Amino acid sequence: MKVIITGGAGFIGSNLILYLFHKHKDWTFYNIDKLTYASDRSFLSSIKDSERYHFKKVDLVDREAVQDIVKTFQPDGVIHLAAESHVDNSITGPEPFIQSNVVGTFNILEECRQLWKDDEDSWKNNRFVHVSTDEVYGELEDDGLFTETTPYAPNSPYSASKAGSDMIVRSYFKTYGMNVVTTNCSNNYGPHQHDEKLIPTVIRNAVSHNNIPVYGQGQNVRDWLFVKDHCSALETAFLSGKAGETYNVGGNNEWKNLDLVHKLCDVLNEKVGKGPDGDYKNLISFVTDRLGHDFRYAIDASKIKHELNWEPNPDFDAMLEETVMWYVQKYQTLVKE
Repeated sequence: MKVIITGGAGFIGSNLILYLFHKHKDWTFYNIDKLTYASDRSFLSSIKDSERYHFKKVDLVDREAVQDIVKTFQPDGVIHLAAESHVDNSITGPEPFIQSNVVGTFNILEECRQLWKDDEDSWKNNRFVHVSTDEVYGELEDDGLFTETTPYAPNSPYSASKAGSDMIVRSYFKTYGMNVVTTNCSNNYGPHQHDEKLIPTVIRNAVSHNNIPVYGQGQNVRDWLFVKDHCSALETAFLSGKAGETYNVGGNNEWKNLDLVHKLCDVLNEKVGKGPDGDYKNLISFVTDRLGHDFRYAIDASKIKHELNWEPNPDFDAMLEETVMWYVQKYQTLVKE
């Protein structure tokens, strides 16, 4: 099996490559990443010299470069994660999100179609998994869950660009019968996430004894999915998903932002020891809310559970502690340097 992973130097992509690399000894991987500020190849240093792993710096917006990679590597499958994903950045500068998430998706999708379309076995068996987000559905009130049939109602340039890419992928199944699967996931957490995201931001500021910023009053609700659980879900969708289907992937793990920050502070208090200001909760500082900040996201992941026999690990405390300690080690090392 030859598999292209786009965005493989990012948070989810790098975790996915390591997960699949060690589990599938007969698979070869081609990591395509344009190496933005959110990329970091060091997380994959343990496999960089393997004959089963290859890396190419490519911007998916560059159609000729994408065509060259697809024709050269001739993948049996693609798991497409490459995307601009930081909502705040999409608000201040939306154009890169449209280019990367819409045009980039079209380019890799179309080149795979051209590669596979003239071979009946390839057309039937070779798979394209498009990795998307629950943010395409908009927001929820105090109750209800996003399902695969929830109407799209994106509220930020980021989520709108992902909704557009989802629709393009859907059209390739409906129009051409291409073997595509789409997944829409909730908020991921775990090792190797970029510093700008909520959980790394809390830990980084706490161990540096700086204010911990929380948007508004911290009442926004998110469902949290451990990145390694997400990796297993993507593997399941890649191997067992039904062509043309969408699967929502969630952690069954809703938290108000402020409550999650409190929990992170409790873990830090216990595992690291209180800072000079005492309880790390004393560092919490409420800041001006994000423009168009969606109130609540929550995933109904029953379809992937019932149809593909996947569900997340329920031990949130253990996985959150693992995550916290990974970042503590990273940030304490940086402080010492």
